[in-house]
Amino acid sequence: MTDRSTAHATFTIERRLTVSREKAFRAYADPRSKARWFVGPEGWERSDHKLDFREGGRESVSGGPPGGLIHYYNALYQDIVPNERIVLAYEMAMNGRRISVSLGTTEFKSDGKATRLVYTEQVVFLDGHDHVAAREHGTRALFDNLAALLEHEAQAT
Repeated sequence: MTDRSTAHATFTIERRLTVSREKAFRAYADPRSKARWFVGPEGWERSDHKLDFREGGRESVSGGPPGGLIHYYNALYQDIVPNERIVLAYEMAMNGRRISVSLGTTEFKSDGKATRLVYTEQVVFLDGHDHVAAREHGTRALFDNLAALLEHEAQAT
């Protein structure tokens, strides 16, 4: 018999991006752009990133360290207000076993010529396979990737 459990958590991450709300939002909406920053740690193998960015659309990607556990991300877009907010529901699985289900809200707020990105995640971790500190750490790493990509693109123009 398998032990079953749930653990609920909420966390918020704020990030100041040095680009307009429109450019920050586009980094989420454009499949090629998002595939460049929405990736696991360096050295991880990954699948093709699929993105159907619209309300009711889906997004998926998987990856993991060579020879290690494969992490799967599958999302459904619930609400999109261009340049203002994105709300999605997503599940994470590891080697085919669901480990969490989340509601993620990304808000894009003007901050002069920059953008204040506010991300809030409400998550239920299933059966003890993940925890909030690890999830928040991984999400912060994704936003580090996003900030680096946008900074690189701003310098190239």
